[in-house]
Amino acid sequence: MKSVLWLAVAGLLANATIWGLSWMPFRALSAEGLHPLWATGIIYAVAAAALAAARPAALRECLGHGGLLWLALAAGLTNALFNSAVAIGDVVRVVLLFYLMPIWALLLARWLLDEPFTARALVRIVIGLAGAMLVLHEPGMGLPLPRSLADWLAIAGGMAFALNNVALRRLASSGAAARTLSMLGGAVVLPLVAATLLASGGAIGWPGGVAGGAVATLALWSMLFLLANLGLQYGAARLPANVTAVIMLSEVLVAAGSSWLAGAAHLRLPDLVGGALIILAPWLFVERARPVASATGQGREG
Repeated sequence: MKSVLWLAVAGLLANATIWGLSWMPFRALSAEGLHPLWATGIIYAVAAAALAAARPAALRECLGHGGLLWLALAAGLTNALFNSAVAIGDVVRVVLLFYLMPIWALLLARWLLDEPFTARALVRIVIGLAGAMLVLHEPGMGLPLPRSLADWLAIAGGMAFALNNVALRRLASSGAAARTLSMLGGAVVLPLVAATLLASGGAIGWPGGVAGGAVATLALWSMLFLLANLGLQYGAARLPANVTAVIMLSEVLVAAGSSWLAGAAHLRLPDLVGGALIILAPWLFVERARPVASATGQGREG
């Protein structure tokens, strides 16, 4: 049991680290004229093709399992929204707002997984929302509400990510490769459809010639995101949704540290206090984590 638990935690930490650094390639590719939506679709297309070639049975399972289509939708929305947000907004602010995700995870887990919703959960939600109000507050701007496109994209991306993690728990009995391929497929189709619609309307540019450095970046991050998705589907399928949300908060530390060192983020005192509250909220009253039932039958949630 302990080995399963530690492997699940390690998978989630790998995912969080890769996502915490993902702002770098998307900003670099955007600077070379490749919009984050195009970049997201290309990166995940390479990863999905590699997995489908290695596990062709997973593709057949994806097409025959309606629930996996919902997972694809959640994963596609998560990537399209988050990757666009970190490419255009302040990285720390975007990641903090994205990580209101534990609040949405609590609500969705109650609705879809029948996980208990207690007074402790209510305290977490209140503290998390208080932190968000501090991050969103701008002096002289009235109510602390999202005011930029990056803010809205970050919050919506966190909602989609919460749905993604809850869906992974709900679909734990399906094959691991099928779950991963479903997530990768969603991260290909939705961003490319959105990019095509926006480019047709003149809102963003069409992808042009890509330099050699950009090709290398796309190839490297295709493999890293494949690894990240494997880690996420393994961990989230074996741990309670609220515990997954807590562990994934390590992305905040990776993103904040790397972006601050690179000069891609500006830290205000309200951001630090609000961010601390957002990070603190899921840690309060965390129940002891135990592996839950998985496709391999390695444990069951009590």
